[in-house]
Parts: sequence; structure tokens; C-alpha cells
Amino acid sequence: MENNFFNVGKIVNTHGIKGEVKVVRITDFDERFQKGKQLYWVDKDGNNLTPLTVAGHRIHKNFDLLYFESYNSINDVEPLKEGMLKINEESLTDLDDGEYYYHEIIGCSVQTTSGEVLGSVKEILSPGANDVWVVERPKQKDLLIPYIADVVKQINVEENRIVIEPLEGLLD
Repeated sequence: MENNFFNVGKIVNTHGIKGEVKVVRITDFDERFQKGKQLYWVDKDGNNLTPLTVAGHRIHKNFDLLYFESYNSINDVEPLKEGMLKINEESLTDLDDGEYYYHEIIGCSVQTTSGEVLGSVKEILSPGANDVWVVERPKQKDLLIPYIADVVKQINVEENRIVIEPLEGLLD
């Protein structure tokens, strides 16, 4: 099941009493949350897959607030908390050259231009102007790599490999 579905958001809480949920977005595509769009909810254990149709969307305090068809009260959406919202593979859109889906980057090995292997990307953060890749390193704290042209020199998703030129102090 997991391989054909891709995360677009995590439901972190309910909002109000009319069935809205508070979502932390894990996508750059606003259209994922448009009215009428099909999403899939998966519980925190990765077991239940439930189709949901977006009935409405708005932004509130940096969160996406969504409500779904046939989920009209807080009692209907309470069980959705802590679950992931996903799309199926057919919902993926073609990207321009040099653009990548998060699932293509996560898991890639990261090495420097001099060949030193640093670790692999375990997570992508979107705090502001550019994404930040969290690189898990063996027996060291995670490394935060800004996704900017000065640092990321090569991405090869087929070989699962990323080459970076670390800025001064980045590896300290």
C-alpha cells in the first residue's frame, strides 16, 4: 500500500466543532487541497487507508484547515488526528527539469564534491525561502543542508545520490 501513496500533509488537530482539521503541509502544491480533490487518510500506524474528498480549505496561522465531505462535526474528525494525508501515484504531476518530489530526495545518499559520504536525507523542512534537507549521519547529530545552488551541486535520483559543496562551517 505505502509505495503507491505520497504524503501531502499531517493532521495535527481538530479546529472548531464543525469538522475542520488542522494540517501541517508536506507539499509545495496548493492545488492538493482544493475543493473536490481526492486525498487518502492513513492512521499513525500506517494501517487504515480511507478516501476523503476535500469540501473546503483555508489558511489560518500558517496551518492548512481542511474539511471533508460527510465529516460535519468534531466527532467525525477526532479519529483522524495524528494521521497522514496522502495522494495516489496517479495524482502526481510532471515536474520541470531540476524539480523533484520530496519522496525522490528522501533516502538519497549525500556526499561532498571531494567524495566524503555524509549520510542520507531523512526529512525535508520548508521553513521559508528554501527547503532544508535533514541528513542523518552515523553516530553524529543530523546535518542541515540548505537546498540552494551554492550548496547542492548535483542530484541524481536514479542513482539515489546528491553531491554538495559545503559552505564554510556547514559540517562543524
